Amino acid sequence: MKRMTWVLLVLALAFTSPVRAQMGMDLFKRPGFTKVFRPVVGQGAEYQINTDSGANAKSRTMQMGIVGKESVEGKEGYWMQMVIQDEQGQVLLSKMLMGGTDLQPYRMIIQPPGQPAMEMPMNMATSNRGKVAESMQDWHSVGTETITVPAGTFSCEHWKNDKNGGDVWTSDKVTPFGMVKEAGKDHSMVLTKVLTDFPDRITGPVQKFDPQMMMQQMQ
Repeated sequence: MKRMTWVLLVLALAFTSPVRAQMGMDLFKRPGFTKVFRPVVGQGAEYQINTDSGANAKSRTMQMGIVGKESVEGKEGYWMQMVIQDEQGQVLLSKMLMGGTDLQPYRMIIQPPGQPAMEMPMNMATSNRGKVAESMQDWHSVGTETITVPAGTFSCEHWKNDKNGGDVWTSDKVTPFGMVKEAGKDHSMVLTKVLTDFPDRITGPVQKFDPQMMMQQMQ
């Protein structure tokens, strides 16, 4: 993993492995990153994501926000939803129930384009957490900066990764994770809108995960 935890969410763009991409949220236990989590039910953010891999360069739109709140194992939890649209207009929906203080993931539901919603087993990506934890140690704060993105001008904390040259800017004015901008060697992500009306778009019945059925649907 070359990117920080916020961008693990973005990796769900490759919806063949959405669960693995969204795991690692428990790593927000690091104090520097935990403080940017500001869950407000019904609010969120929209981003433009660009990847530059030569002939495989892509541009996508992603929205993420908080669509519900419920108790989980005696703690306050929040449902965070992502809405990802590719260049062809196809939309992947996913949402995760996570602890409000420790940001541990407890439940995960995904809905690929044109398919029913499925609840995913939460142990599918545990093997990836060690690599993510190691990657998180490479990030550190380098101070505050004011930056301008399509959504406006924000006073941000600037996080830097000296190992891979990545940069992330966060603001407490943005929910749920504070990210305003990310820049890396072959990708970028910028805040385009602050969303004040963010509904839950997974409203139908939820099936249990069937790996064989999912592989057939993806072929």
